[in-house]
This record gives sequence, structure tokens and C-alpha cells, in this order.
Amino acid sequence: MSAPEPLSVDLLVVGAGPTGLYAAYYAGFRGLSTAIVDSLPEAGGQVTAMYPEKMIYDVAGFPAVRGRDLVKGLVEQASQWNPTYLLGRRAQELHTVEDGTGDLRVTLEDGASIRAGAVLVTAGIGEFTPRPLPAGEGWLGRGLVHFVPALDAHAGQDVVVVGGGDSAFDWVLALRPVAASVTLVHRRARFRAADSIVRQAYAEGVRVITDAEVTALRGDAAGELAEVDVELRDGTRMSLPAQTVVAALGFTADLGPIESWGLGIERRAIKVDTTMATARERVYAAGDVASYPGKVKLIATGFGEAATAVNNIAVALDPSAKLFPGHSSDA
Repeated sequence: MSAPEPLSVDLLVVGAGPTGLYAAYYAGFRGLSTAIVDSLPEAGGQVTAMYPEKMIYDVAGFPAVRGRDLVKGLVEQASQWNPTYLLGRRAQELHTVEDGTGDLRVTLEDGASIRAGAVLVTAGIGEFTPRPLPAGEGWLGRGLVHFVPALDAHAGQDVVVVGGGDSAFDWVLALRPVAASVTLVHRRARFRAADSIVRQAYAEGVRVITDAEVTALRGDAAGELAEVDVELRDGTRMSLPAQTVVAALGFTADLGPIESWGLGIERRAIKVDTTMATARERVYAAGDVASYPGKVKLIATGFGEAATAVNNIAVALDPSAKLFPGHSSDA
């Protein structure tokens, strides 16, 4: 049996975060067929994986918008052009098709391949791996989590959040209204989180234990997580009830196979010019993964970069096309 023909599109977007989703919408507006590949199983990238319940305040037009609601709106916006989603599938290799067209071929980890006129990398911070909680070995998925995709799943529970950064305090404040109790444990007396969010947690009466570490997770007779042991720096020990422990200890990130694509990467970011083009022909980058002098890493910035990249891609694929297609309201 012959191998199936590879998927062929005008534009392949690598990364299904907010910037990639908006790029899929704008590419459709420009008349380009689009596919989106992402190693995560759901659209939304870091927003969906790490802070779907967090309120975002710096997206134009929204005084405040919950992460999952922003992603939902972006998916709906792009859906009118029917992009092809290749989720839970990692982009592996990039090659130029040797037939004189200049097209590119991206192979996935599962062996599938996509042929595209151009590639737009919107990979954000790349693939991220949560830092483990040493005392939590063997408990991941059995009461120990790194992210909280759905607050309601923890309704009525005793929750212990471990960490001292913004994410730790975000989870504490988000879980407090639904959980039976929420306690934050941090190994230092000072926090990496913004002062304003720390003050808010204290003002709302959140129990905060500092200069302390979680030393063990223990289950009940049925093997379900029931409590955690905490040891303070002065040697004091205590046990806290806990059906869930959120290990918000940060993460490591890298661009994975993208680093071997010859795009001009420096400090885990892809250098681009004013058209969002990389060092490789017909490969562009936008969002947090893209780097240029004066860059400000905001979701709002990524939206503008996606539009800039797609408009320049449209001209690269069809030199007779206009760089600026007019406003969508004129359509």
C-alpha cells in the first residue's frame, strides 16, 4: 500500500496559542488555507495549560477576560475559515521541497508530514516541563497537580499550593472561593510574586506558611491523598489536610526540534526582521518566540505580529497580492 499524500496547505502555523490562533484567523481572511500543529492536546498553548482560570487585563477591548474565554473566542474567530488542527502532535523536522516551488515540508513525530507554502512559528516559550515537587514522587495524577484546568474539580477540597511566584498566588486566589480550605506553603519568607497579589492574598485571609517545605504526601486507607507533612526551618513539623496539592514551582522550557531548523535562534528566541521573517526563506515567527530590538512580550503584541507576518506571507506566496488587504470591516 502506498503512503498517503501529505497534507498540503498555504500556511502551517506551529503553535496553537493565542498568537497562532489569531494567525489562523487572519490567514483565512487573506484567503490562505491553514493548518495548526501543537504538541499540546488542546488549543490555547500556555494559557490553556497553565492559567485557564486566570483573568487577563491587557488584551485590547477586554477590561478583563478569563484565559479559557479568550482562547474560546479565538478558536471561534478562526473557525470561519476551517483551519486544520493537528493537536497533540509534535513538529519534528523542516525541509525545503526540492521541486523548485520553494515549498516547505514539516514532518511530525508520528511520521506524518505537511507541505506548506510558508511556515509561521508561534511556539511561545516552547515546550515547558513543570519543576517537580521532590516529596511528591509517585503522586502525580493522584492528588498532585501542576496546573488547575477546572476550578470546580476542587470544590469542597482542602488544597495546598506550593510555591511563591505569581502562578502560586493566582491558584490560591482562584481556588479560595470554591475549595474548603487553601493553604500556601513557600520555602522562603520572600516571594517572587508581585507585591499587589501577595497583599491581596493576605487581605483575603489566605493561610500562608513561609520558611517551610512539604516533606511528604500521605494517603488514606483507600490510597487517596489525605494530608501533607510540612517542616518549618526552625524544625517545627505539622500536618495539613489535603486532597489536592498544586506544585506551582515554575517550569523549564526549550524549543525542542525547532532549534535545529536554522532560523537564527538566540537565547531561546527566534530573531526576525520587520516583516517577521526569520533567517530561513519562507519561515516567519510571531509572539513570545520572536525577538527583535525593543520587543515587549504581551498577548496583544503577538496579535499584531501575527497580522504583520501573515500579510507578508501572502505577498511572498503571491507577489501580485497587496501587502495591506484593507480592513476586515470593508469586506
